[in-house]
Amino acid sequence: MEFRELECFIVLSEELHFARTAERLYLSPGRVSQLMRSLETRIGGRLFDRTSRRVRLTPLGERFLADLRPSYDGLAGAVSRAKAAAREVTGVLRVGFLATPTDVVTGSVRAFERRNPGCAVELVEIPLSDPFSRLRTGQVDIAFTLLPVDEPDLATGGGLNHVSHRLGLSVRHPLAGRAGIGVEELASVPLIGLDGPAPRSWQERIAPSVTPSGRPIPLAGRVATTQEGLTQVALNRGGMLFCTPTAAQHSRPDISFVPVTGLPASIFGLAWVKGRETAAVRAFNEAAVGQAATVEALVA
Repeated sequence: MEFRELECFIVLSEELHFARTAERLYLSPGRVSQLMRSLETRIGGRLFDRTSRRVRLTPLGERFLADLRPSYDGLAGAVSRAKAAAREVTGVLRVGFLATPTDVVTGSVRAFERRNPGCAVELVEIPLSDPFSRLRTGQVDIAFTLLPVDEPDLATGGGLNHVSHRLGLSVRHPLAGRAGIGVEELASVPLIGLDGPAPRSWQERIAPSVTPSGRPIPLAGRVATTQEGLTQVALNRGGMLFCTPTAAQHSRPDISFVPVTGLPASIFGLAWVKGRETAAVRAFNEAAVGQAATVEALVA
């Protein structure tokens, strides 16, 4: 027996009017009639007497209502309580971050926990070469990532920042002392790419294979993590692209981070599995977007 049929029966027994019942349930009067015919067929008897002027319960309908009401009220209450619990932002939210928890990450966490004191954030590092597996396996609930994300099972929030790129080079590299380089010059700098299950579009974002004009960019090797990449850079085995905030976090004496012009902005945002979106996930994305807007307003 379907809950919608029982719900329709309860409301119709209160209203004794098909149009008013339909209005309360956001249905058409025809759909109300259809549900009642189906319920009466299941029971094997008429629950309502219908005339052109009035609707009233039959004796069978009155008995069924008396027997059903306590159970229905209990079931409806359970559904309401479950819906309320689903809207609560409590417990622990596992948030993935890439390589380095920059100010965008930590600022978002602080903003979320201020708004939702009943929910604590647990930060989990995600390998640069495998940005989505931990989301899909449920090891994290939501993750910071580079946008756009072209993965059908994942949803994303808005961009939290739009920043430029820097090329990490060993201080021994001939270009390390430059104030900046153009994107076409990357054709002369072997780039360190990624090893792992990252989608092709992600790998191209980290280490593009061609310049905008189509000149091939050599590949210097592949790494799984940012720290592995930094080690290769420090050993002068290739260059590696970083967004400007991440480059600032990894400042060290044996690596020079040279600004790159001509590349599209690096956009940071959040992603989560569509089928596992919760109130806490939505609240974290809202807090992160709000925090980003506040920071942007202060900087502007």
